[in-house]
Amino acid sequence: MRYEKIKNQLFIDNRNRFALEMKQNTIAILTSNDVKHTNADDVMGFAQNADLFYLSGIDQEETILIVYPDAYKKENREILFVKETNEQIKIWDGEKLTKEQASEISGVKRVEWLHDFEKILQLMAFEADGFYLGHNEHIKRVTKEQQTQQDRMILWCKEKYPLHQYHRVAKITRALRPVKSEIEVALMEKAVAISATSFTRVLKNCKPSINEYELEAELAYNLIKSGASRHAFKPIVASGKNACALHYNTNDAVCQDGDMVLLDFGVCYANYNSDTTRCFPVNGTFSERQKEIYISVLHCLKEGSKLLKPGVLPSEYEKQMASLVEIQLIKLGLLNADEVASQDPEKPLYKKYFMHGTAHHIGLDVHDVGLYSRPLEEGMVLTCEPGIYIPEEGVGCRLENDYLITNEGNRNLTEAIPIEIEAIEAIMNHG
Repeated sequence: MRYEKIKNQLFIDNRNRFALEMKQNTIAILTSNDVKHTNADDVMGFAQNADLFYLSGIDQEETILIVYPDAYKKENREILFVKETNEQIKIWDGEKLTKEQASEISGVKRVEWLHDFEKILQLMAFEADGFYLGHNEHIKRVTKEQQTQQDRMILWCKEKYPLHQYHRVAKITRALRPVKSEIEVALMEKAVAISATSFTRVLKNCKPSINEYELEAELAYNLIKSGASRHAFKPIVASGKNACALHYNTNDAVCQDGDMVLLDFGVCYANYNSDTTRCFPVNGTFSERQKEIYISVLHCLKEGSKLLKPGVLPSEYEKQMASLVEIQLIKLGLLNADEVASQDPEKPLYKKYFMHGTAHHIGLDVHDVGLYSRPLEEGMVLTCEPGIYIPEEGVGCRLENDYLITNEGNRNLTEAIPIEIEAIEAIMNHG
């Protein structure tokens, strides 16, 4: 692995907390993600199932974790199954984890080879009353026409053990994962540190007529050099009017003198993510209009982030954030105050220039799990990302930080990434 070894106490603690939430006499089975193919014999980069990593720390394909707290035999209460290295795998792909290495990483004392999974499970399955199985339950993406290892495990278990009760792993991990431990926060801070250096590289190398993908390359260079696992997501390098497309990421346009660039990027370090958005002028100096827009968005970020505190419902936070942006849109001359006062509340006028939410959980996933009906709590990490998009002016501006919620006020984990106009201009002009 590229990242530094993580203390296995993190995964031991996570499993203990998970086990306490399980129904009596049930077995949880968590599987790794698939290695996805492109064409011919090529494959995409592997990304581990976040719930499996959360409970085991294993970052290798073809892995299964069993958690059975009420097992009669103590050695059956936690079992990790990993792929056994053979001579062909060793020659073509390199060695996989040994049992000893997998045990050291995860803190699971009993490690078996994957090919013994079915036999070992059957020895205890009929003692149990039910199973907990994993499934992708995230609200942001529809998963139809996709079948994963988790899906196949569900089908296999229900065919093999049709009379058992079935429960959802995601219901437990969705409750546990939003509140981060000190170890998890430290890993996210490492991702942020890589992001900060990457952003400075982008600023120093930006100039008129550079391609968006050349700026993306600066991110990639530092990411790889720093030992990060991968981009947290495909970076958005959107110059000029491209910034008005929220998920633009073809990054194939030329950055024109006088335009502004919206850079939405993140780093995945040890499977924990950062997510940051910054905007800057192609030529190194904000125009007066760009300054006006930028200052408005920055104001919303600074004031809006103060609203992220324990006990606040995300829906109430979003309403207050929308009001902050609405006021700025009036100041910028984009909305008329009288028309706003008499607007249909079901069709607010600000939606023309600001059409997305501004806070999401972040952690093992960029859009991390967590119910938005649940009030914010100490230990949660959320983004704050207001934006203003003006297609008729060819300008889109979004600013985003990551905040750790504490009882003493939130902590900006991304504070080291330049955001003030003076700081950005100084770096771009090598001041």
